[in-house]
Amino acid sequence: MLRLLVRDQKVLATVGALSFAGLIVLMVISIFDSYEILGTNRWIKPMKFCISIALYLWTLMFYLYFVPGRERAKKVIAWGASLLLLGEIVLITMQSARKTTSHFNNATPFDDAVFTSMGTMIVVNTFLIAYLLVIYLRSDIQLSRPVLWGMRIGMAIFLLASAEGAYMSIYMQHSVGVPDGGPGLPLVNWSTKAGDLRAAHFIGMHALQGVPIFAWVMERIKAPGALGLTFAFGAAYFAVFAFTFIQALLGRPLI
Repeated sequence: MLRLLVRDQKVLATVGALSFAGLIVLMVISIFDSYEILGTNRWIKPMKFCISIALYLWTLMFYLYFVPGRERAKKVIAWGASLLLLGEIVLITMQSARKTTSHFNNATPFDDAVFTSMGTMIVVNTFLIAYLLVIYLRSDIQLSRPVLWGMRIGMAIFLLASAEGAYMSIYMQHSVGVPDGGPGLPLVNWSTKAGDLRAAHFIGMHALQGVPIFAWVMERIKAPGALGLTFAFGAAYFAVFAFTFIQALLGRPLI
């Protein structure tokens, strides 16, 4: 199965692997460089994005693999997502190397141009996933109904999380009630003193993996009413996403 995926989606497999390799390189660099941005090692943020981008592109391999025909559309989505997110991680790493923030940074015209470019890339990528969702709703995809609907629901929640990311960009920070930075949870650094919009963003984005995997597990264990359970799980997943977003807006930390 993995060989078929890689053969069918070489660009996604390759850029995902490059992103994962970038994670390893940045981990090594962070051992010898303790410079901090907003209270955390400056290489932590690009490391997190390397993980996220690798998982996203490798997940997209599965989504595109099951689309029948539509070769041109699949190529546009695969190449578009790969190039856009490769550009994203390059800019994030560049800003960390410059000892400054990548997001919500308009301190200089150059920083503002970088942030605007990143935002544009993510908006275009979001439209690509919206296009893929339309394909999944209109095509005869040879998957079981629970898994198929799990993938559709996952994409829908992903798009809502992308919209929440746009809200963060308009708000020009991810913390609510305090400036960005300060005490946070290990690795993710979500604020432990105030609301943090990144928690809901993280949860919503990973619906792309979480909901279909739940549907697949329900099938594997032959659970009665797997389709209904998938819809129920999707609704519960959305509820957790929405609750976490509202909690952050009220200035309350996740933990």
